Amino acid sequence: MQLFKEFKEFAVKGNMMDMAIGIIIGAAFGKIVASFVADIIMPVVGSLVNVDFAGLSIVVGNASIMYGNFIQTVVDFTIIAFVIFMVVKQMNKLKKEAPAEPEATPADIKLLQEIRDAL
Repeated sequence: MQLFKEFKEFAVKGNMMDMAIGIIIGAAFGKIVASFVADIIMPVVGSLVNVDFAGLSIVVGNASIMYGNFIQTVVDFTIIAFVIFMVVKQMNKLKKEAPAEPEATPADIKLLQEIRDAL
């Protein structure tokens, strides 16, 4: 029973819940970005370079090496990584723009500063 109690305390801590929410939102955001890449970006790129990456392959003996799928995955990853980079960059910019309120100086420190200034 002690083990269950410790697990319950661990599972309901704020950090654990924040992490779970972050993972869920991250997975949903990943799906949005993947759809953006697959449904919007790649058709444009494919029409510009006039190549269907998914169909590229080499036949070696009885095996077919689908290197086009690999190229497609690398391009998808690069675009997704760039989009995530831009989102994080904007979030950091917004954090920097919000002015932090200065912490109030404790009364004892104020008193010591007044004594110092008087000398």
